[in-house]
Amino acid sequence: MEQYVLRDWRMGRLGFRPSRWIPSGLLALAALAQQASRQQPEPILKYIRSTWTVLTRSNRHLAQAAPDPKFRHLSDGRWPVYLPQDEDRKALETQLRHELSPRDFETIDLLSLPADPRQIHDAGLLYLPHPYVVPGGRFNEMYGWDSYFIQLGLLRDHEDGLARDMVENLLYEIRHYGKILNANRSYYLTRSQPPFLTEMLLAVYERSHDRQWLADSVPALESYYRYWTSEPHLTVRTGLSRYYDLGKGPAPEAAAERDLQGRSHYDRVKSYFRRRSLTDPELSRYYDASGDRLTALFYQGDRSMRESGFDPSDRFGPFGVEVIEFDPVCLNSLLYVMETQAADILRLLGRTADEGIWRQRAADRAERINRLMWDEGDGLYYDYNFVQHRRRQYPFLTTFYPLWAGIATPEQAARVAHALPLFEESGGLRTSTQHTGNQWDAPFGWAPLELLAVEGLRRYGYNQDADRIATKFLSLVLGQYRKAGTIVEKYDVVLRRSDLEGEIQFGYGSNERGFGWTNAVYTALLDQLPRREAAGLQ
Repeated sequence: MEQYVLRDWRMGRLGFRPSRWIPSGLLALAALAQQASRQQPEPILKYIRSTWTVLTRSNRHLAQAAPDPKFRHLSDGRWPVYLPQDEDRKALETQLRHELSPRDFETIDLLSLPADPRQIHDAGLLYLPHPYVVPGGRFNEMYGWDSYFIQLGLLRDHEDGLARDMVENLLYEIRHYGKILNANRSYYLTRSQPPFLTEMLLAVYERSHDRQWLADSVPALESYYRYWTSEPHLTVRTGLSRYYDLGKGPAPEAAAERDLQGRSHYDRVKSYFRRRSLTDPELSRYYDASGDRLTALFYQGDRSMRESGFDPSDRFGPFGVEVIEFDPVCLNSLLYVMETQAADILRLLGRTADEGIWRQRAADRAERINRLMWDEGDGLYYDYNFVQHRRRQYPFLTTFYPLWAGIATPEQAARVAHALPLFEESGGLRTSTQHTGNQWDAPFGWAPLELLAVEGLRRYGYNQDADRIATKFLSLVLGQYRKAGTIVEKYDVVLRRSDLEGEIQFGYGSNERGFGWTNAVYTALLDQLPRREAAGLQ
């Protein structure tokens, strides 16, 4: 694996002590792992419960959350924290001065966001009013789709208040930043991530039964739905939706991060294209060989691929760069869930006329998904290329999303379940059938997709298959935890290991510790197993 450096802080070239750059929660995780190397780690469920505190950030932690090792601080040594334009800056400053020590407050610089995100010159943290849980490792901010899985773990461990805070922050992002963000850093203002908002709203409501809170969330829900169902996210010719980042040029976070050879992700992609451009003329859309540079179209696709959360795989062409020409099965399945659950919310609120509108939207989307994305020959759901008017036959675990969402017919679900051998390995399900060097392809398995696939199988009665897959993945995570004393972001499900040295060529090569969504999925899968199978995995 190429070892990645975040600027030059590890080698002290910026003149700062490393502890100044590492958030306190990450130091705690490192200490736990170091302790585990000397003795048998604590029971895994106890470890998971303890990490919610370690991974929690709030305004009291701004001095630890604001530093971003991918970028430099301001010339005066402080880190920017941006406030929405429509917030009272003076009032928030007064509030934060009460929450932070004077020393910590002096490490941040409160700034109001400009109307145009392209006018932001210094990358910074975006203000959120409530505490939140970060994924862990290098990810020290609140992420869009990670938050759904993290919330599952919080509710399971009776952290109801923190679970509600997470949703409150997502609603705040919609109201003040225009959408649920990829994460709360300024360079993520141009894109969202896979939408799980209604799942999270209803999960909180099931605990609180707060009808007024639920009613107050509806305008934000409707606004976020419009984000996904208006152009450029709407594909007019199909009535379905696509991923589409609203920015231009290289993604700042990807351009800033370098490996030990000093190369960014884009440098490695150019090297790949350079070797293949002579034999593949189609690559000229994305790579200008005469100038050895990536095209504007490449960067538009690259940014949009990052909105999908699958950064990267070859699912949408090389490095996912053709994603803007696809209606993805994952996104549209999630929007179907949003439509059906919005209808459920409106029914709870007594708005039956509006409920009917949302149910019709869901019915229309389900029909289009089954007509355009279902491949009868392969018995799988594929992403639909609306430019070429065809499905791309690239087996990927998102084929289980229509099962999880309840879109598939029983016959279609049976075909997908029959195709399990394409993905199933000794450590669970591999993300795709292709070995490309991308972190979201084979041989890697990621907790979110393991959970959605297992729950999709259960929804259609394939409990034996679901139990077998869940047990495989849980035993892999547990075995690696007992060996290393920590839970990580992703696993090689073929070789059953978490040390991915040398395996990842594209994406980021590290395997981050923590790790929010893996922790949560572990407990969710465990709770679904029969008692006998679960007993040895606790």
